[in-house]
Amino acid sequence: MPNQSSYQPIENYGIIGDLHTIALVGINGSIDWLCFPNFDSPAIFCSMLDSQKGGSFKITPQATDVTFKQLYWPDTNVLVSRFLSVEGVGEITDFMPMGQRTRSTKRHQLVRRVSVVRGSMRFRMTCSPAFNFARDEHTCTATENGVRFESPKLSIHLSATTKIQLDGATAYAEFTLNEGEEVVFAIDDCLESGDQGVAITEEQSLEMFNRTVNYWRRWLSKCTYTGRWREMVYRSALTLKLLTYKPTGAIVAAPTCSLPEDIGGERNWDYRYTWIRDAAFTTYAFLRIGFIEEAGDFMRWLEARCQELNPDGSLQIMYTIDGGHEIAEETLPNLEGYRGSKPVRVGNAAYGQLQLDIYGELMDAVYLYNKHGQPISYDIWISLRRLVKYVCENWRRADEGIWEVRSGQQHFVYSKLMCWVALDRAIRLATKRSFPADIPLWRSTRDEIYEDIMQNGWCDKLEAFTQSYDSEALDAANLMMPLVFFLAPTDPRMLKTLKAINRSPQKGGLVSNSLVHRYNNAESDDGLSGEEGTFNICTFWLVEALTRAGQLDEARLMFEKMLGYANHLGLYAEETGHSGEALGNFPQAFTHLGLISSAFNLDRALGNKA
Repeated sequence: MPNQSSYQPIENYGIIGDLHTIALVGINGSIDWLCFPNFDSPAIFCSMLDSQKGGSFKITPQATDVTFKQLYWPDTNVLVSRFLSVEGVGEITDFMPMGQRTRSTKRHQLVRRVSVVRGSMRFRMTCSPAFNFARDEHTCTATENGVRFESPKLSIHLSATTKIQLDGATAYAEFTLNEGEEVVFAIDDCLESGDQGVAITEEQSLEMFNRTVNYWRRWLSKCTYTGRWREMVYRSALTLKLLTYKPTGAIVAAPTCSLPEDIGGERNWDYRYTWIRDAAFTTYAFLRIGFIEEAGDFMRWLEARCQELNPDGSLQIMYTIDGGHEIAEETLPNLEGYRGSKPVRVGNAAYGQLQLDIYGELMDAVYLYNKHGQPISYDIWISLRRLVKYVCENWRRADEGIWEVRSGQQHFVYSKLMCWVALDRAIRLATKRSFPADIPLWRSTRDEIYEDIMQNGWCDKLEAFTQSYDSEALDAANLMMPLVFFLAPTDPRMLKTLKAINRSPQKGGLVSNSLVHRYNNAESDDGLSGEEGTFNICTFWLVEALTRAGQLDEARLMFEKMLGYANHLGLYAEETGHSGEALGNFPQAFTHLGLISSAFNLDRALGNKA
């Protein structure tokens, strides 16, 4: 049995990153997750998935009755962990250097500045990597500037401004700091065999720190949001930016894999890839608050994928951050899983699923980028036109849907809705730009989908739109109908659907204490055992649907309650559990883009009302 107490709650973590990868730093000063050097590289620290074998990079205060705190340096992704005790107050400032890179800083680097701001404090540093998800052995060798950890496929170097000692394949250091004193540790990837690493000085680390702070503040200064919840929107924007992969413009769904949606259960997935759906939604969020460049970067990544369509003219639902098509799923039996949640999965077999909704989300993002960003090119239009042709020919098919069920294909209402969106936005775009297009066919197909949804997706018994044709189960994804202008927010059918979803699960609805389930597991067979928490983006969808329906008091209360479920740094996982705990991969782009969108629209509606 796993030692439950050896795992920190998922919500106890902050993140740092360099637009190539992200590290999760616990409130206790331990880095328990880092895939290096890229998001989808194998992990070198993954004690979140196995507290004994997973490896970590700990800096621990050796004091009694320590109180732990964390905060971000204002308007940045520089993380400060604070340790408060009677003897003294210590801090770790963690960041990955941003701004101009030089050969001396290597390709990728993680810097940890340890200091004492009051009294004195003794620390112990332990660096114990577990390469390739703890599957590869490594050696540990002292160098002139620190320690080199070498595995068959990757080597990293640890440098410090204090003495590092070796204990087998682990490096450690013990040191005492008085007020105003500092020790710096840095990890970087070794570029060639025998690389001795580069010593880092306190002055160099300070220069890196200042450069990184300035980078994030310059970036955030482009944000156009000035509404009521600016601090939370800023943090969500900074988080979404960290989830972008600078070399290609790809956007990952989350930086982690196999963090469970159900503690002890099998709902454990790898989200370190680029979903067309998630990235399109993220593009919308960036555009909403003024980040045009990020949207443009993703459009260029998308244009490259449109040159690699499947033989039938379709896109995959997800790709690697470099645009790779193969994302084979495997289980790692050597890891016990977060608090015993097995199997531990890397890769994602869902990449081969049919999910027709992606074309609607994609075309909506392209339409908005053309409107609020830059005009799209003729060449990308030709590729998009092929996708629209695919939708015209395939919208009647059953699919696995937005929630990637593993119980077989169904005629999901949301998938049909997004096929309608794909055609509607294509018509608008072609008309706006006078692009060559088969408008009569597109319009007739769009209208046919509309009639089909209204006839087969509506249940008189429930007085609501259902999850799939011929079912009597609700689905929170249908809250998107007024958000994509399929129905008026006050259409009687939409208001009835809102009412049905907004009931408690005990009364047939999906809302529990203002938190929204994506569907009822007891009524919808998704091919998996166990339960799950409430799905955070669905709560924000409900906020937006209520906002657009004019129910502003209820929408604002629900939104404010949802803000209370963020962790101490304003970060969210994919889901929220029964006791308010974070569940699923962390942090989740879906949740943070939902927060931005609902904050934008709710603030605007409240302003108009005033």
